[in-house]
Amino acid sequence: MLMQCQGASVKGRLAPVDLELQAGELVHLVGPNGAGKSTLLNVLAGLLPAIGDIRFSGQPLAQMNGAALARMRAWLPQQQPAPGQMPVWHYLRMHLLHVNAEADRLLIQVLEMLGLKDKLMRNVLQLSGGEWQRVRLAAVALQIHPAINAQGKLLILDEPMSALDVAQQKAVDTLLAQLCAAGIAIVASGHDLNHSLRHADRVWLMHQSRLVAQGTAASVLTVGQLAPLYNIQFQRIETPQGALLLVP
Repeated sequence: MLMQCQGASVKGRLAPVDLELQAGELVHLVGPNGAGKSTLLNVLAGLLPAIGDIRFSGQPLAQMNGAALARMRAWLPQQQPAPGQMPVWHYLRMHLLHVNAEADRLLIQVLEMLGLKDKLMRNVLQLSGGEWQRVRLAAVALQIHPAINAQGKLLILDEPMSALDVAQQKAVDTLLAQLCAAGIAIVASGHDLNHSLRHADRVWLMHQSRLVAQGTAASVLTVGQLAPLYNIQFQRIETPQGALLLVP
């Protein structure tokens, strides 16, 4: 068990939650705006104090210092301004546990995968919204990538697909799948329920600061569970590519 929460809560922001996370698992956190998704992610990242018992890799999360957490988990907030005048390569190197030839080779590979290799010398303040989002994703992936960081275990992403077009989203999906295959657990929030149906190993569904359902995507993302939370009617159809949720 990589992470386990028992009765984790934040007064006025997050009702007590019980959950478990396995190594190599891709979990999607979904729910309406204001459901408490970002609060839960901040708690799991160790950035927001919470009541209850939270254990990460067998240790009490509250007792882990920032340096230890940074070696073991990476965190992508929903919004993050560029830190100042610096080229992309400098920003990415700041996230490497060790700077060496192997790490630099992996850095180039990740940039190629995300379509950013030609942005290596670009100033981060000159990037478009989608470019900056992909650079941030590259940075957190490199921070805990098992090829260069044997301590890397967990990647937490708050709306990682924001500002990305469909081709860029596919590239990110490929990168995340590779990380999961290498044993990294990923928890990612988002609003595309069909994306979660296709890609998530498990889904956590939130509403009004409560975790109201968790399980496989097929068992959680049902018309009966979603309609009252979003206050709209859904239609679920089966296609050769799998289930699809529609709003008539």
